[in-house]
Amino acid sequence: MKLIIQIPCFNESETLAIALNSLPRHVEGFDCVEWLIIDDGSLDNTAEVAKNNGVDHIIKHKTNKGLAYAFMTGIDACLKLGADVIVNTDADNQYNADDIPKLVAPILASQAEFVIGERPIQAIEHFSPLKKLLQKMGSWVVRTASKTDIPDAPSGFRAINRETAQKLIVFSDYTYTLETIIQAGQKNISITSVPIRVNEDLRPSRLVKSTFSYIKRSVITIVRIFVIYRPFRFFGTIGLTLFIIGFLIGVRFLIKYLTGDGSGNIQSLILASILLGMGFQTLLIAFVADLLSANRKLLEDLRFKTAQSYNRDSQCLSTKNPHFEKEIHKK
Repeated sequence: MKLIIQIPCFNESETLAIALNSLPRHVEGFDCVEWLIIDDGSLDNTAEVAKNNGVDHIIKHKTNKGLAYAFMTGIDACLKLGADVIVNTDADNQYNADDIPKLVAPILASQAEFVIGERPIQAIEHFSPLKKLLQKMGSWVVRTASKTDIPDAPSGFRAINRETAQKLIVFSDYTYTLETIIQAGQKNISITSVPIRVNEDLRPSRLVKSTFSYIKRSVITIVRIFVIYRPFRFFGTIGLTLFIIGFLIGVRFLIKYLTGDGSGNIQSLILASILLGMGFQTLLIAFVADLLSANRKLLEDLRFKTAQSYNRDSQCLSTKNPHFEKEIHKK
């Protein structure tokens, strides 16, 4: 059994060494524990720090592509390197690495395929009340969309088994945390969470540049989640709401008309017609979006089967080609 701990990095030379020094080299249940760094176009000496601190695999992006892209780059590389379980953590040492055995325990015990580290949100001093509220709201939206009970959806401290990693795909260019949980719920992947500890804050969050920016991105992410993963519910709710409002206004006009007061309420008739038309068209969009969602699921299943076949071929090639790992890094 091989465990690979991956860390997406962008200009993390000041904190990376601290995070790496806390990572384990031996975890019960695994024969091999390796570290992998994804250097997402860093402008500092992040890669050198990683190399000097004994990182086994370093993958570099020529330009900064974002956290979600770096996460998926790491997942693909871990699969090609033969990982049975992948642990993702942060370069700012936010998560306590001593909890990695606890994080992977449900996977080793075949109790779950995907494990999320649950942070003590209310006890984290450097989280503002607004951020704590948004964390709760985001987690609630994810639980609603995914039909899971994960209390800390934005947590990046997570463990994934090989088969689950092959199924994941991220559309967002902002963060991977919410989408991957929703996909787990939709693909019937067994997912759970375990309480974990956090360390002192070493630097401000790179994802939260300002409160306004965080709110804007959170709202956009939440809306995209419903559009992509619950399109019929999203568009259907909007369409049905418009249709009902238009219908009620139309009934009001009809009552006024039958009682001889219709001539003074022609605006209600116009508004009702517009709302009914908009509601009907939005309901049609809901059905079309649902069909597109079904097509996306079929494509994801095809991608999963292709990835399984490719990774089997890659493992066979790696036993015959000692330079295979270098070829991965070139890609």
